[in-house]
Amino acid sequence: MTRTAVIVDDHAEFRARARELLEAAGYEIVGSCPDGRSALVTIDRTRPDVVLLDIQLPDVDGFGVLARIDAPPAGPVVVLVSTRAAVDYGGRLARSGAAGFITKAELSADALAAVVGDR
Repeated sequence: MTRTAVIVDDHAEFRARARELLEAAGYEIVGSCPDGRSALVTIDRTRPDVVLLDIQLPDVDGFGVLARIDAPPAGPVVVLVSTRAAVDYGGRLARSGAAGFITKAELSADALAAVVGDR
């Protein structure tokens, strides 16, 4: 069974790059959103297996989006991404409930597989 994913990032170029990477890794992209509000609607409507979620969004930040969606197993596995380093977010990453964090520069099929695994 093909895993489904939603990509949430305010930069169209990153969404396109992430789409290529996820599709090459076998994911079906069921949503691509530029902001937190549209992400919440899309996640509720499509019920993806995985959400690739930028932390820095123009309206509701990634932590706010994550707080409003169901946690696994009812909800998706969420992987937070950012141009900033993990240390910039302090303990917020650990407390967020996300499966993991990947910097945008380090995003790859292997990095995503390491975070998502068999969840």
